[in-house]
Amino acid sequence: MKNTALTDLHTNLGAKMVPFAGYNMPVQYTGVNAEHDTVRKAVGVFDVSHMGEFILKGQGALDLIQKVTSNDASKLYDGKVQYSCLPNEDGGIVDDLLVYRIDENTYMLVVNASNIEKDWNWISKYNTFGVDMKDISDRTSLLAIQGPKAAEALQSLTDIDLASMEYYTFKKGTFAGIDNVIVSATGYTGAGGFEIYFDNEHAEFIWNEVFKAGEPFGIKPIGLAARDTLRLEMGFCLYGNDIDDTTSPLEAGLGWVTKFTKDFTNAEALQAQKQAGVERKLVGFEMVDRGIPRHDYAIVDADGNTIGKVTSGTQSPSLQKAIGLGYVNNAFAKEGTDIYISIRDNKVKAKVVKPPFYK
Repeated sequence: MKNTALTDLHTNLGAKMVPFAGYNMPVQYTGVNAEHDTVRKAVGVFDVSHMGEFILKGQGALDLIQKVTSNDASKLYDGKVQYSCLPNEDGGIVDDLLVYRIDENTYMLVVNASNIEKDWNWISKYNTFGVDMKDISDRTSLLAIQGPKAAEALQSLTDIDLASMEYYTFKKGTFAGIDNVIVSATGYTGAGGFEIYFDNEHAEFIWNEVFKAGEPFGIKPIGLAARDTLRLEMGFCLYGNDIDDTTSPLEAGLGWVTKFTKDFTNAEALQAQKQAGVERKLVGFEMVDRGIPRHDYAIVDADGNTIGKVTSGTQSPSLQKAIGLGYVNNAFAKEGTDIYISIRDNKVKAKVVKPPFYK
C-alpha cells in the first residue's frame, strides 16, 4: 500500500483510512454528509496526491497527445486545461484524463491513480515522435480545494488573482511562499475551486498554510466518500465505475470530447459507431420509490427484463433523494422514461433524468 506525503497527517486528524487505487487514503473525517455540505456551502480540502502526473516534452509532444487522446489538443493554448480520454483499440476507454499545456512543446497529463502504470505503458507504446516522457507521480502532491469560498480562502497565499481565473485554466506561480506551484481552476465537485500541484517536500507546510488562511471561511478536510457523492450529483464519470475498457466514449456521453477532425487511436471504429448509433447509453436517473441504487445492480423494465445496469448510485446529500448513473438499452434512454432498479429482488421504480442532478 502506498502512502501520500500527507498520510500521517490524515491519521493524526482522526480520518478513517481505506485502501484506494493502491494508496492508503482518507475516506472520511467527521461524516460524509457534513463534509459534502462543507464543500457545497463553504470550502473543503481533499488530498488527491494519489493521482498520476506525466510530463511530455519535445517537438512531437502535441502529435503524440493528438494520437492517443480523443479530444483536439491543438485547441489548447499556454495555461489551458482540457478534459479528454485515451481510447483503446477495441472501442473502450483506457482512462479519462486532463491535458495541461505548459508551453508549445511541454504538456502535463493528469491520470487516474489506479491507471498510472497502464496509461504510461499505453502512451509509451505510441511514442514514435521522440517525446521525452517523465512520470512525476511519486514526487508530486495534489490538493483539491473546492467550494464557493475557495478563492477568498486562498487569495492571501498567492499573488495569482484567483477570482478572475477562468474554469479549466491554470497558472504557475508562488503559493504559500513556495515557487513553481501549479494553481488550476479545475475540480471534480461542481462547487468551484482549485487544484494545487507541488513537490512532496512542501506538502505538510502547504496543507497547514491553507488551513490557517482558510480558517475564517470554515475550511475543513474532506475525504474521498464526499468526493464521490459530490461528483455524482454533477453526473461526472468515475473511471472503473461509469467508464472502463469496455465502454465507448460515445455510449458514455463523451461525444463532446471525441473529435473526428483529427486521427486518433481507433477513430475509424468510433466514427462508424457514431454513424450507426449506439445500442446503449449512460443515463442519469432519480429514484421514484424508496431504495438506494448501487454499483452493478440490474436495471429492468416494467416486466422485469434486464435492460442495463447501475454504474454509480448514492443517496444525494444535497437533494435528499437517491440518484444514479447506469447503462440502458437505447430505447429506455429518453428523459422521463420509467425504469426499475432490481434491489434485493424487488423492482424499485426510477425515472431517467438529465444530469447534472444538482443545479
